[in-house]
Amino acid sequence: MKQWGWGKQWIGIGAVLLFSQAGCTADRSISPTRQIQIEQTWQLQPGDVMAQHRVVAGLGDISIHLKGDSVYAPFDGEVQQNLPGCVLFSSPDVPAYLFRLCGLNQPKIGEVRQGKAIGSGEYLHVATLRKQPEGTWAMVEPAKDVLDRMLQP
Repeated sequence: MKQWGWGKQWIGIGAVLLFSQAGCTADRSISPTRQIQIEQTWQLQPGDVMAQHRVVAGLGDISIHLKGDSVYAPFDGEVQQNLPGCVLFSSPDVPAYLFRLCGLNQPKIGEVRQGKAIGSGEYLHVATLRKQPEGTWAMVEPAKDVLDRMLQP
């Protein structure tokens, strides 16, 4: 019976180490990726890889040559991770819309105020998505005034 006493202690110590390791390894600074279902489906999507090259935009995206300039929040809102190389911008000011922004270098994730930089890059690929009654998202033409707000604070 006594020989099991040490065994129980080691099991207890192991359990404490296991749970403490799990708590230490979780990176709380990384926000979760927001997945959305887009109504239209095409074979190629941003984030796919073709012959070791990442697809950075697809049908429905507007591509803008930024030349390293910044992209700004058009409203107060939130930036969330989405597909590889892409983020989603949402705002309570336009709750039926999402803006998928691809091509930004180190975008700011989280809450962002109107006119503050979200990120910068050589090219910006923008898709405007409108929420459908069944909960999916459809690509729609972006409004020029919203694009203007994204390109100048």
